[in-house]
Amino acid sequence: MQDYSGYGAYGGPPSGDYGHTAPLPPTPPPPPPPRRRVGLLSYLAVALVAGALGAGSVVALYSPAASTASQPSSSALPAAPAPLPSTAVPTPSGGSGTGGGSLSKVEQGVVIINTTLKYSSEAAAGTGMVIDAADGLVLTNNHVIENATRITATVPATGKNYPAKVVGYDVTGDIALIQLQDPSGLHQVPLGDSGKVRVGDVVTALGNAQGQNEIVPAGGHITGVNRTITASDQGGAVRSETLHGMLQTDAGIVSGDSGGPLVNAAGQVIGMDTAGNDVRFPDQQAAAGFAIPINTALSVAREIAAGHASSTISIGYPPFIGIYVAQGTSSDPQQQAQDQQQQNNGFGGNGFGGNGNGSGSQSCFNNGTGLPVPATIAPVSSGTLVVGTICGSPAAIAGVTAGSAITSVNGQAVGAPQSLHAQIAKYRPGDTVSLTWVTPSGQHKTANVTLTAGPPL
Repeated sequence: MQDYSGYGAYGGPPSGDYGHTAPLPPTPPPPPPPRRRVGLLSYLAVALVAGALGAGSVVALYSPAASTASQPSSSALPAAPAPLPSTAVPTPSGGSGTGGGSLSKVEQGVVIINTTLKYSSEAAAGTGMVIDAADGLVLTNNHVIENATRITATVPATGKNYPAKVVGYDVTGDIALIQLQDPSGLHQVPLGDSGKVRVGDVVTALGNAQGQNEIVPAGGHITGVNRTITASDQGGAVRSETLHGMLQTDAGIVSGDSGGPLVNAAGQVIGMDTAGNDVRFPDQQAAAGFAIPINTALSVAREIAAGHASSTISIGYPPFIGIYVAQGTSSDPQQQAQDQQQQNNGFGGNGFGGNGNGSGSQSCFNNGTGLPVPATIAPVSSGTLVVGTICGSPAAIAGVTAGSAITSVNGQAVGAPQSLHAQIAKYRPGDTVSLTWVTPSGQHKTANVTLTAGPPL
């Protein structure tokens, strides 16, 4: 199951001018009946061909991994585009004539997103919305593209398939902007104003339901606004996170719908499908789906398009050193090993693939599925435990091996895995950092490591 971590509080819809409401077209026919709902409050991308996860994450900042190639590179993961014009991302309801619409017009602007996650032996599927046809900009959830080493988007109406690259993403808000390459004949979705949404409004959710490569509608009503929810992956094995300011609906939002539009009766997009559940709140008697208000999503997309990085917004691809690290919050490598072993036991088995070094152990790994905890661990009380290195990665080239403990980056001490993540995140692909680690035999080593481009977080 894909590690859909990274949720957090974005703070709800932004304040300010949401634009003018366009005249409403004639009321469309009643929406179709709701579909079946998801079993847990869960993120709605579909993990396909999934293998059990072993190690907790790969630095920089994504989950573990299997690969048929050595590492991401400039050819596999293209550089982020230059900042786009301020008009690239439209304003809600009426900007650039996008306010009026119909359900059929929305469908023309919906794309099916498929991703390859070569460091976790998975493929995943979700949905996206074209918000700028000329530039090929597509709005989706961050968890749809998280950990992706390859992204493609298909327009169901034409069957055209486009490779896509990441413009940027907001992990805490679960919003991402991708750009289709050499776009032509795209249609932009009509946009509404989520600030005008009220309980009882008729809505239709559209998305790549269950990853079946077709856009399926599900009708319902708005049952709540400005909701705070806690979300996790469908398997429940990944930590839960809190999302604020959400639209709640009884439309049947299911796996694969993530990144798809929630459409009002005027045929305008007023939200982005994100999570679903059948857990009852004290004031809720029916299952629910949740969507990020479109005003919120567009506000973040506008910052991304302009190239404005922040504490929550990342532009382009993150830095990558190519190691698997254990899960847990302890700074003690021994405790990290125990925490990781408990997780491995939960997934069952320790099958893995790697390159043997002639002694029955692996010097590096091409496949992080079920990665075993190293038998021998560096004799230090603080540092980030390395569960394994990816073959051909900067860390593997530097000589870092499983069982080592990384103790500092550019002289800054690290302990728990998150502290290493935080240090690496300060840099960009192409930067060179000084990495210090202790080997399983107790040797202290330092090497300069040039960071490459890794999958989005």
